[in-house]
Amino acid sequence: MQSGSRKQVDVARLKAEVTAAGVEILSAHCAADRVRLHYSPEDIIAFSERSTLKRAITSSQALYRFFSLIEVQLKRTEDSSR
Repeated sequence: MQSGSRKQVDVARLKAEVTAAGVEILSAHCAADRVRLHYSPEDIIAFSERSTLKRAITSSQALYRFFSLIEVQLKRTEDSSR
């Protein structure tokens, strides 16, 4: 669905999907922390498959861009409600 769309939103489904995404993101964050705490960046680069690292980097960058947009909108709505 496009931003600002006037289409009716299935709110229950949206809430469930956002909750599920939050759990999956937390799980990925924990997995990344386990790797970060056990291995140096040099070891990760030396012994990991480049394609796996590049996919992880691409995914994390996409998540960052998406949630940065959400954060901006959230701040706007919070500021306008004050």
